[in-house]
Amino acid sequence: MKGEVVRKTIGVILLTVVVGLGFSVGVREWISIPTSMVVFEGDDGPILDAVESFEVVTAATMTETKPNSDGMDAGSDKQISLEVAGFPVKTIDVSVLPKIEVVPGGQSIGVKLNTEGVLIVGHHLIKTGQGEQSPGEEAGIEVGDMITKIDDQPIQRMSEVGEYVQAAGEAGRHVKLEIKRDKQTIHKELKPLKADGEHFYRMGLYIRDSAAGVGTLTFYEPESKKYGALGHVISDVDTHQPIVVHDGHIIRSSVTSIEKGSNGDPGEKLASFTGQRDILGDIEKNSSFGIFGTLKKTNLKNHHHDEKMPVALSTHVKEGPAKILTVVNGEDVEEFDIEIVSSVPQKQPATKGMVIKVTDPKLLEETGGIVQGMSGSPIIQDGKIIGAVTHVFVNDPTSGYGCHISWMLEEAGITELSTEKAKAS
Repeated sequence: MKGEVVRKTIGVILLTVVVGLGFSVGVREWISIPTSMVVFEGDDGPILDAVESFEVVTAATMTETKPNSDGMDAGSDKQISLEVAGFPVKTIDVSVLPKIEVVPGGQSIGVKLNTEGVLIVGHHLIKTGQGEQSPGEEAGIEVGDMITKIDDQPIQRMSEVGEYVQAAGEAGRHVKLEIKRDKQTIHKELKPLKADGEHFYRMGLYIRDSAAGVGTLTFYEPESKKYGALGHVISDVDTHQPIVVHDGHIIRSSVTSIEKGSNGDPGEKLASFTGQRDILGDIEKNSSFGIFGTLKKTNLKNHHHDEKMPVALSTHVKEGPAKILTVVNGEDVEEFDIEIVSSVPQKQPATKGMVIKVTDPKLLEETGGIVQGMSGSPIIQDGKIIGAVTHVFVNDPTSGYGCHISWMLEEAGITELSTEKAKAS
């Protein structure tokens, strides 16, 4: 009987000790040390931060170089053993990526792009002796469709459409259309109609072949001349669908005024941009993370950070103070204070990786916070580029979202951060 009491007493004591250890600060910090990490070559900061509370011995073992698809160095894998009193107690699998540096932007840019064909943005009715009709709508052509060929001939501009439609109308025949819809190619036919009292035949469709707007340059890589801007996709104002880009340009622009943001009413930068001589680069891609292409010149200056800076992975971004580079007047890039409210380490590409809040009194006074046209403004923390401003909260213009720089670098073709996708946690 006494033996049973002793065993129960010892069991309760052991349970209390185990539970107590679980609630102790040291054990919780030890458990929080990750089992896998991704770092850039020569940057041991994230590793030291992870184990700064402990007196441990680190040893790198099993170093293995990883070639990429072109046979070039894509980094290496290492294993770090954490030891206490000579006994290994935890290991961290570390993937080391080649060091990446780019030049931060902040410059205001005008964006002019041409669609891959002509975009259907609406239907309209043609008044005829048989009533009002829309051949395009009756043929099943939808808003958001992209006409890429008419009568088997490629179409790039609105000006090219009229002659094919007129020729088909005068011949009394149907016009054949090749259409892209949701990444699928479909074929339609319609018979153009002529409105009463008019000489021109029409399809009963509103079309567009280009778009323009204002944004901010995020970064560029001086050797390859590749750049990234905006941090979010450009969508058509009427269809709200991403624009499939055939070609386009980014142009030097000057901010003329600011429509200040308020709760429920996001503000906006108003800017001017004209002239072929002011073209900064080509637009080759319009993706969820912004626009990307090649610069024609790399002598762009923001007069704050005009040299290459290292970038930070999503796992290394910290909550706390940071800065953004953007333009609020003319072409002068200024540096403003913000706060990283939260940051989510991402295993898969996502546009809303950070929540940010403007804290700079001057920026709050001039803009009310984040406004349209500020998208793409580079975010800098601890001497590294960590991301770009992307969205504003409609009901709180002082706050918004930012995307992590790693996904923009990958979209630009500067690097493939497949290791971060696999290992980030």
